[in-house]
Amino acid sequence: MGEHVISQEQDNEDVRLFTKSLLADIYALEQMLETGRIESGVRRIGAEQELFLIDHRMRPAPISLAVLRQLNDPRFTTEIAQFNLEANLSPQLFEGGCFSALEQELRQLISAVRRTARNLNADVLLSGILPTLRLSDLELSNLTPCPRYFELNRVVTQLRGDAFNFYIKGLDELQITHKNVMLESCNTSFQVHLQVGPEEFARFYNIVQAATAPVLAAAVNSPLLLGNRLWHETRLALFQQSVDERSAARQVRGTPTRVSFGDKWIDESVLEIFRDEIARFRIIMTTKIDEDPFAVLAQGGAPDLSALRLHNSTVWRWNRPCYGVTNGRAHLRIENRVLPSGPTIQDEIANAAFLLGLTVGMEQSYGDITKKLEFDDAKSNLFAAARYGLKAQLAWFDGKCYSASSLIKDELLPIARVGLEHANVDVHDIDRYLGIIENRVSSGQTGAQWVLQSRSALGDEYSTEVKDREIVAAMLDHQLKGEPVHQWPVLSDAQAIRWSESYEKVGQFMKTDLFTVRPDDLVNLAASVMNWRHIRHIPVEDDEGNLVGLVTHRDLMRLLERSLNSGDNQPIPVRAIMKLNPETATPEMPALEAIQLMRRNKIGCLPVVSDGRLVGIVTSYDFLDASAKLFEDQLSRKAAKKSAS
Repeated sequence: MGEHVISQEQDNEDVRLFTKSLLADIYALEQMLETGRIESGVRRIGAEQELFLIDHRMRPAPISLAVLRQLNDPRFTTEIAQFNLEANLSPQLFEGGCFSALEQELRQLISAVRRTARNLNADVLLSGILPTLRLSDLELSNLTPCPRYFELNRVVTQLRGDAFNFYIKGLDELQITHKNVMLESCNTSFQVHLQVGPEEFARFYNIVQAATAPVLAAAVNSPLLLGNRLWHETRLALFQQSVDERSAARQVRGTPTRVSFGDKWIDESVLEIFRDEIARFRIIMTTKIDEDPFAVLAQGGAPDLSALRLHNSTVWRWNRPCYGVTNGRAHLRIENRVLPSGPTIQDEIANAAFLLGLTVGMEQSYGDITKKLEFDDAKSNLFAAARYGLKAQLAWFDGKCYSASSLIKDELLPIARVGLEHANVDVHDIDRYLGIIENRVSSGQTGAQWVLQSRSALGDEYSTEVKDREIVAAMLDHQLKGEPVHQWPVLSDAQAIRWSESYEKVGQFMKTDLFTVRPDDLVNLAASVMNWRHIRHIPVEDDEGNLVGLVTHRDLMRLLERSLNSGDNQPIPVRAIMKLNPETATPEMPALEAIQLMRRNKIGCLPVVSDGRLVGIVTSYDFLDASAKLFEDQLSRKAAKKSAS
């Protein structure tokens, strides 16, 4: 968990005092390492589960504070958005039935939060990115009212100096500007922890770095963002950009981002990473520090190193070093932050078992991996896995290259088995969880692949909003059944769409693939586009995407009539006939309100705008089509009810 008692609006004196504590902590840690004051000879594992809260429409439900109050369980805490929660699992010795124990506790935690959420007419979904999220959900009104999050948003936006620009290209292309850090809330992960001794930290950290890419390739689960099909694990690109506090000048200078894989193998100690974080990244959060770590050490205790831990929590390495104190003993952990939430609890635990078994197995099989794999290849592998999942091509040891699926099946799964056996993990756990990975890789069906295939199979008849809602509804059904993702049937066009819940808001069925013209375009162009695309309305926008008018089929008929009567054949710009200030809707406008607006004004369409910018269009035909589907849905439900009785 991150520190929540944060100083707000800190001044230079606050930062200097905190810096003094931070430096004291790093020197105290150095002394602890030199004198053997860090726990060694024991390995533990643990995990953090991030999740989404969703309403009956499969949309984000900003009710986390109410859920936490009713849960009253210290293992749960907030996340940056009020539609997210985090659960912290109990540490387990890395042996025996540790993975079954993690799964059992995780099921209990998810069941508890689900029961509580249902009391509030909501539910829980495990997904790296919630497909039904929209930009309107990412306003500061949904920010969790906690000093840490307010301060994160304030400082990061202040340091950056302008809005956040996001660009991610996959099957589709997402290019947007956003004014706060709330896009970070689109990401939820299953963070796996491995406690290791200080003398073996560097060796195991490097191995985890190398192992992360192939494990991620089998675990990808986040291909959709804001309606766009992007990377198989879009979280990596999104998270890096969502908290990028670098100004334009610092970006040009090549200053590293706070979300990173790193730039080289580490040589000897965890201190290399902590020192680099202090040297490279400005302090963006402070808190009052009362502890003198050297006084605590002198008394034989283990200092909290609160300043170091707070600063470390604002640098989001994909594999992050962690210092902690448990039962009076200081320890070091490696926190893997790459794996996404979902698709099911079984899948998550299988991913963890694969990663941790591979870490120990690679140490046994390969020794010093820095002599066998270039760091740049390990880094490149991570982003290839995030982009393409099991279809990625990965550079591996001694200059060889493999497809992710063949590397996992032919080489890495046997090594992971050896690693788990070496850790004395129960054979039942090894067979069960590595079996899930093997079946997933053999079938080629990761969570991301299932989503993309389902999206494609649903066809072009339905809007993006409807398809994404159905995907989330199916994900929830499968999670409740507990089936690992390789067993999920791909959604098909023939399956019943829940129309009554799919057409409540304009944004759920507006058209977003728009054909538009500019005010100075030739009217003939507008007429031709309308004829070619069989549409009766064409929005007029400026170069910034702001709606400035609307051309209708009726406007063109009037122009034709005037031209015939006058014999005027001069070229006419669109601005001469477009309607200024047309009636508009927003994506969140209730469908019934939009219908009433169109009836009242006797118009056949509504351009849909958000912050003045054109984002879609809805027409009378869309409402007629929706009405027909709603009627068919009612008839189908009545027939099913009659058949059941």
